[in-house]
Amino acid sequence: MKNQVLSITLTLILSMMTLSIFAQEQQNRTNTEEAIANDEKLVVVWTSGDRDVAIKMVFMYTFNAKKNGWWKDITLLVWGPSAKLLTEDKELQDYLKKMQEIGVNTIACKGCADLYGIADKLENLGITVRYTGSELTNYIKENRHVITF
Repeated sequence: MKNQVLSITLTLILSMMTLSIFAQEQQNRTNTEEAIANDEKLVVVWTSGDRDVAIKMVFMYTFNAKKNGWWKDITLLVWGPSAKLLTEDKELQDYLKKMQEIGVNTIACKGCADLYGIADKLENLGITVRYTGSELTNYIKENRHVITF
């Protein structure tokens, strides 16, 4: 009887240890998948009101990065003077539309848009307008790749 109790006890302990190890491996796999997912995400923070920077750097890289699959997920964050420039330049608006059509996420800072009085214009361009300070902070904390222009 003592041997049977000891045998059952050892089996239970080994089973619990196996389950614990399995659970830890699952958590590690989930963490790795999340890290890989965030490693494939790029956030382009566009703040410059310079048109040449927009066309020859920001838009060219962002469009080609998405088109060529260099990143799985790309978000273009329009902040500050870039928002004003975008609402005034038809060529940039057309280029933005091409980026949106291939799957670039476009958001703009509501605080900045309100300073210029252009939130409605940005929304009419298909851009999501919301407060983005904490969102950008979260992107950084998630270890997404962030570049600024």
